[in-house]
Amino acid sequence: MQLDDALSLIREIPDFPLPGILFKDITPLLGDAQALSLVTNSLIGDPSAFTHIVGIEARGFILASAMAARAEKGFIPLRKPGKLPHATISKSYGLEYGSDALEAHIDSIAPGCKIIIVDDVLATGGTLIAAIEIAHDLGAEIVEVVVLFEINALQGRQRILEKYPNISVRAVVTD
Repeated sequence: MQLDDALSLIREIPDFPLPGILFKDITPLLGDAQALSLVTNSLIGDPSAFTHIVGIEARGFILASAMAARAEKGFIPLRKPGKLPHATISKSYGLEYGSDALEAHIDSIAPGCKIIIVDDVLATGGTLIAAIEIAHDLGAEIVEVVVLFEINALQGRQRILEKYPNISVRAVVTD
C-alpha cells in the first residue's frame, strides 16, 4: 500500500455536521493498520526536531497519539471546555460554522518545550490559532503545525501565517 491508497480510504459525507459542509470521514483509514501507519509516518516529519506532540480534540487526538507513540514522544491533549480535571488555560475561536474553545492543563507544556501541533483539518485556521496561542502562553517553542487535510478555499493557512509568519504549516492533502 502507498500513501495515496491509504488516503483513498477517506470518504466524503455531504451536509455533515450542517448543510453545506463536506465532512472527511477518516474512520475507514483508521480501521486499516497499514493505512494508519503510512499516514502517521507522513505526519511525523523529523522526530528529532520536537519533544512533544500536541493533539487537538477530537480527530487530532487520534492522529497525534499515534504519532507520539511511533516517534516515542510525549502527547499533550488540547480539549474542549470542561473535559480536563486540573487547572486549565483556555482560548476561544471561530469555526466555519460557529465557535468553540480549547483548553490545556496549565502544567502540560513546560517552558522551552519543542512541539508540533496536530489536527485533522485546517479550514479557517481558528482552531489552530487557538492552539498556537495556548502553546505560546505556556512557553512552548512551536516547531510545526501539521494537518491531514487543508481546505485552501477557507484560507486558514493565510490567517495563521499573517499572525505567526515564522511557524511552518504542513498538510498531507490540500483541497
